[in-house]
Amino acid sequence: MATRAKCGIFKPNPKYHQAHVTTPAISPLPKNPKVAMLDHNWNTAMLEEYNALTKQHTWDLVPRPDGVNIIRCMWLFKHKYRENGELERHKARLVVNGKSQQVGVDCDETFSPVVKPATNRTVLSIAMGRDWPIHQLDVKSAFLHGDLKETVFMHQPPGFVDPNSPTYVCRIRKSLYDLKQAPPSVVSMFC
Repeated sequence: MATRAKCGIFKPNPKYHQAHVTTPAISPLPKNPKVAMLDHNWNTAMLEEYNALTKQHTWDLVPRPDGVNIIRCMWLFKHKYRENGELERHKARLVVNGKSQQVGVDCDETFSPVVKPATNRTVLSIAMGRDWPIHQLDVKSAFLHGDLKETVFMHQPPGFVDPNSPTYVCRIRKSLYDLKQAPPSVVSMFC
């Protein structure tokens, strides 16, 4: 195995050595949405995600129906880095707790688009054999464009409860991360 030291490379890898890289201030990962709202970087990331979801009409605010399961949602926070180790952005993602969905009530069948490792190897070997350039692509919220057929209700996102209707819930129209069912139309975007 060829290591950096065996190849005569002794300078620190910038990916792991942040001292020499000039990046914007890295805010620590927040413990909850209330703490995140107090930090400018995380507040901006949450607003960006929330605005993307509302722009796509991901849900409608409706009065809470009687006798239905209301699933929970939460914010996940992550630092996104460039390949050279510099901070690219603060990423906040709204996810639902799919474990709180009830089979037969919120969902009948589950669908999860997954690319098999053999498919990745095949595509990479064809690209290498034909000397094609390979690029990575990060599509923001591509998963969220498919419509749901099932009726699923979710609590309002923490930190973004509508002050005019705080008891209302979200009737989800489009897929959200971690739902048990993901729309099949998502697969066609990547094939």
